[in-house]
Order: sequence, then C-alpha cells, then structure tokens
Amino acid sequence: MKKTVLLGALTVAGLAAGAAAAGTLDDVKARGTLNCGVTTGLVGFAAPDADGVWGGFDVSMCRAVAAAVLGDSSAVEFVPTTGKTRFTALASGEIDMLARNTTWTFSRDVDLKFTFVGINYYDGQGFMVPKELGVSSATELDGATVCIQTGTTTELNLADFFRSNNISYEPVPIETNAEGQQQYLAGACDVYTTDASGLAATRATFEAPGDHVLLPEIISKEPLGPLVRHGDNEWGDVVRWTLNALVTAEELGVTSANIGEMSAGTNNPEINRLLGTEGTLGAMLGLDADWAKNAIMSGGNYGEIFAMNIGEETPIGLARGLNAQWTNGGLIYSPPFR
Repeated sequence: MKKTVLLGALTVAGLAAGAAAAGTLDDVKARGTLNCGVTTGLVGFAAPDADGVWGGFDVSMCRAVAAAVLGDSSAVEFVPTTGKTRFTALASGEIDMLARNTTWTFSRDVDLKFTFVGINYYDGQGFMVPKELGVSSATELDGATVCIQTGTTTELNLADFFRSNNISYEPVPIETNAEGQQQYLAGACDVYTTDASGLAATRATFEAPGDHVLLPEIISKEPLGPLVRHGDNEWGDVVRWTLNALVTAEELGVTSANIGEMSAGTNNPEINRLLGTEGTLGAMLGLDADWAKNAIMSGGNYGEIFAMNIGEETPIGLARGLNAQWTNGGLIYSPPFR
C-alpha cells in the first residue's frame, strides 16, 4: 500500500515537472482560453446553471485570471474534477490552474510539486447530521456511518478525530459532492463531513434545510486556494497577483461600480499602480497595463465576489469571519502593489 501511494505521488510530481517546463502563460495566450479545473458541482463555489454557464466563488477566480491575461472573463474552459482526478489533471497539463476548494498542505506543496498561490478561503472540517438524529456534538457519533469524499484531507482528519476521541465510525466512500448529498439524504450515512463551507452550500440546496444541523466542532485547518504547477514561476505570479488584486481592491475601496471612475486616476498611488495608470506592474507580469482592472471588472473585488456567491444574503449564508479583511479582524491580506 505504501509503495503504491509513493509511486502515485512520484507520477504526479513527474507530470507536473514536465508540464511546467512548457510555459503556461504563453500557452494560454496562444490558445486564447484558460483551462481551469473546478469541482464537479458545489453551489456557491462552482456549479453550472440551467444554461450550462458556470458560476460561483471559485469560478470567479478562474474568470478573473482569464480577464487579466486575455482581457475576456468568458474565455475559460471549465474542467470538472473530483478529489481523485484534480491533481493528475493539473500535473499533466490538462488544466492550467486548479480553483477547487483545495487545501494547502505540506505534502501537496512539497511532494506533489504544486504551488499554492495564496489562500482565498480559510475553512475547517465540520459535520452535518439530520436534526432527528438528536446529536448535538461530534463526540456523540460513536458507531455512526459517515459519508466522506475519497482523495481528500477530510479522510485523514476524520480518522484522527475519531481515534483521539476513542470512538468508532464506518466510512461510506463517495467520489463527488452530488453523490455525497444523494447518499446522505437517502440515509446511507448518518453523517456528512467535509469543509464547513461545503456543508453550508450543500444544505442550502435541500428541500428542508432546517431539518439538518451543522455540529459545532471544527476539527481541522483547511486553508483553501488556487494552485499551479511547481517550476512555472511566471504563471504562478500571474495567478497569485490576480488574487492579490481582488483582495487589494476591496481593501482600497475599488469596486465594480466605481472602477471606471478610479481608473481615470486618483490621489492614491497604490490604486493608480493597481489599475495601471501609474507604474509598469503589468509589464513586469508580461500583461497589459490594465490587467488588474480587467480582473476586478470580471466579478468585482474579493468582498463583492464573497457576498454575491456565498455571503450572508445568499441561501448559503456564510459570514466573513476569518475571511474578513485584516483591517476588520480577519486573515485576508495582500502584499502591497509597489
């Protein structure tokens, strides 16, 4: 078993090294589209609507990068991936970046050879149960059946939590969130566990969301963010600073409503550098001067994207919490544009 896992990791790392050597920025420009890996469907984060148009918090990151590089937020080919297939898709070059509620871990960075360009959502693993189960704490789940996505950090976290609390469980393996939702509602498992944000998004789609509760325990740190292949630093910079542009725009008060006015010039030098009216930041990235302006216009700044897709006024109803700006007690923070 250990040998199989090692060989699998070596294969992914080898694919990543080969694909990175090609120069992704040039490939995307030549192709005219961004190939972006997303989840197979998680409302609020990444899901197609009735017309097949993808939307969501993670999708907005893909569109922002496409806008920054190509000047067109619609120039994206969305590639659905599962917990098992996402890393191979990125390593092989099938996708240019992965924006799929993926946790930044030591082994994924160092062993699988992926570069996490930043954190766009601070999360943690939680538990959802039917209210009728009468459970108020995860420590009361001894002997429960638990729906768990394979190929994810939640598998190991779950095992650690139950072991440390000296209780047992029976795993019910699932491949996708859609399958997990189906199995959970059918009663195939007592509990569904994944990132707390994913549980909130899933519960929001139920016919009777109030019949299900999220237990209070958060059992892990799950820093989620977009990632690229190791060794392609130029491309990594583009994706990293696109995310930073969205974050900085919120901090500086640049919104989808006022960006036209602000791009004409302001008395704030950092806003001017961000929007390309001052300095040569775009040229440093190999992009046009208005790359960040295009990224922000694609869906708004970080706060607008959060509010529109997963915020408190949406059915998912997530508060900013740790994902508030550092100036508001959160952890969202960008290096300066200078």
